[in-house]
Amino acid sequence: MLSVLTIITTKVLRYNPSVTSLRTGDSSLYTREPWGAAAPVHETVMYPMLSGCGGIVTKKQSKPGETMNTKKDYIAVFDSGVGGISVLRHLLRRMPGERFLYYGDSANAPYGTRSREEVKKLTFSAVETLMEQGIKALVVACNTATSAAIADLRQAYPDTIVIGIEPALKLAAERFPGGRIGVMATPMTLREEKFEALLHRYGETSRVYKLPAPGLVELVESGRGDSPQMDTLMETLLSPYRGQLDAVVLGCTHYPFAAAAISRALGEKTLLLDGGEGTARETQRRLASAGLLEEGCGELVIRNSLPGQEIIDLSYALLKQGSEA
Repeated sequence: MLSVLTIITTKVLRYNPSVTSLRTGDSSLYTREPWGAAAPVHETVMYPMLSGCGGIVTKKQSKPGETMNTKKDYIAVFDSGVGGISVLRHLLRRMPGERFLYYGDSANAPYGTRSREEVKKLTFSAVETLMEQGIKALVVACNTATSAAIADLRQAYPDTIVIGIEPALKLAAERFPGGRIGVMATPMTLREEKFEALLHRYGETSRVYKLPAPGLVELVESGRGDSPQMDTLMETLLSPYRGQLDAVVLGCTHYPFAAAAISRALGEKTLLLDGGEGTARETQRRLASAGLLEEGCGELVIRNSLPGQEIIDLSYALLKQGSEA
């Protein structure tokens, strides 16, 4: 079982606007400096229960603009908020020796109700800063950002491994040929051409129902993924489908954190599927193919665009939740 309880950050400097400095769960120690400053950044993190390493590993960041593309570079994980933590936990399970830099743009969440151009602009703004940190791969752990920007990101950064996430509709269709499948996703994801192509491809063999879920992301972002408020929202949105669906695809990375409430609303016979594991598997495959897999002591840094310590504490709480699943 993956243990995240033992994550220890002994020194984290220069982050914008929030990085926690943890010592066995104590998140009271932290400082703030501009992220992306010209000087190199030193960060020291260890989680020995993940890697078996007996000591602290110190890495020196590259200077902004410098491209290293080495095994010891970060794998950057980007999301519109805390939802991408659901993908990060799969990445950590598969590659505990890697260095991960997670960035959530909670100050601008949710992305799913914005226009395509707004989402693309926000995504590129975050990714440009992540690229300056010295990364060997970028995981866009946001279905909406993947739909809006993944092709342009790959074109803009041809020398970097760029992985997106898609609704697990293929997996659902393979498990339930001819079945009734719901796809829960943000309004923007459901109206994008990328999703329409998936729907055309797999909707011919299965009956697929679009299930927009307005308000769900906001509850997860406020730490109420499993709460009476979430139960009320899911009952309102999903009660017409109770006992009617073979599977529901969770087409937003925030949604796995509401899985308990979704199951209660739909009934236990409905299988919930998400793309987190497939995304982690593809990331590992691409890194291995490029000869960039690292088997070090592991490192994790979490940053967020929302000021304050609360959003960082929530991020680690969600990561811990995933370790106990």
